[in-house]
Amino acid sequence: MSNEDQNYQTCEACGVSAEMGFIIKEGDDVAEVQIFANGKDALTAELNNYLALAKEVNKNFKHEVTPLEENSQELTARIQFECSAEKLIFELKSRSLAK
Repeated sequence: MSNEDQNYQTCEACGVSAEMGFIIKEGDDVAEVQIFANGKDALTAELNNYLALAKEVNKNFKHEVTPLEENSQELTARIQFECSAEKLIFELKSRSLAK
């Protein structure tokens, strides 16, 4: 058997390198979500979709949301999970909600 150094190259055709960008780091358990909509009610409705998804990943999540006014058009929510892997699962699943 040979101990030669090998140079690995990514395969651009299969797209693997694009999906391999996720790294699980200890303590990286907070996902930040930005939602854009017209008005407090629309923002709250969209936020509820993200919170329902977070609950599917782990019921024991915590969240905080920027203050909203009736004419707000942007909302930022921070969702904290119990571990980094849960955050990663949430981020991957929430791609279907992003518009």
